[in-house]
Amino acid sequence: MTVKPMKEVEEFLSPVAQSVGAELLEAVWNNREKSLTLIIDAPGGVDLNLCEAFHRAADVALDELDPTYGAAYTLNCSSPGLDRPFKTARDFARHMGEKIEVHFYAPFEGAKYREGTLASFEDGVITLITEKGELRIPFEKTSKVCLLIEV
Repeated sequence: MTVKPMKEVEEFLSPVAQSVGAELLEAVWNNREKSLTLIIDAPGGVDLNLCEAFHRAADVALDELDPTYGAAYTLNCSSPGLDRPFKTARDFARHMGEKIEVHFYAPFEGAKYREGTLASFEDGVITLITEKGELRIPFEKTSKVCLLIEV
C-alpha cells in the first residue's frame, strides 16, 4: 500500500491538533496493520476526552488529505507514554528541568547509563546535571533518552 510521507501528514495535522489544545508529536504508519497512529501531547497531559476530540477532528481533515490514496485504514490516537524516547529538540524542550535517563550504545565516560536533570539541549548536545556535577553528552552517542520514571 502506498501512503503519503508521515512528515506531510504531521505538517497537515499540526494545526488541527492545536485547534483542540494538543500538539501532534508524531504520525506513525503500520503497513502490516494498515493503521495510522497519531501521537499527541498537551501541557496538562492527554486524557481520553482530548484523544477523542483530536481523533474526530483529524478524521475529518484526513478525508481531505487522503494519506492512503483511497485505501482503507484504521486511525488511532495516543498519548506519547511516559517511556517514549526523545527524538527531537521539541521533546527535550518539553522536558527541560525534569529528571531523565540516558542510555548509551557504548560506555560514555565510564558508564552505559546515566540519570539526572535535563539542563539544556543545544547543537545536539545534552547537558545533564547529575549527583557528580554537569555532564555534556553528544546525542549521537545515546541509544535512548527518556523521562526517568521513579517508583
